[in-house]
Amino acid sequence: MTYVVTENCINCKFTDCVEVCPVDCFYEGENTLVIHPDECIDCGVCEPECPADAIRPDTEDGMEKWVELNGKYAEAWPVITEKKDPMPAADDWNGKEGKLALLSDAPAE
Repeated sequence: MTYVVTENCINCKFTDCVEVCPVDCFYEGENTLVIHPDECIDCGVCEPECPADAIRPDTEDGMEKWVELNGKYAEAWPVITEKKDPMPAADDWNGKEGKLALLSDAPAE
């Protein structure tokens, strides 16, 4: 099992989760985070820290595409290990559906 970041992180990018990760397996894109599925040790400490409830175990139904997406971008984006401010309109985007189309391929600056 591994944990993955899902759609609700897009355009929110709360980073509370990265501070508690004991293995630094979060990677940062322009408008979302991902978890490297091969580095995650399945401890689960990040899941309750996410204000957007965007971190899920890969054992839930429908998580296959998120495991693939997280793995793809974790290989391309820089690691993030410290909390940063969320995106400016994070509270407005939190909970909105259909955000996958807004996912940016660009790494964080």
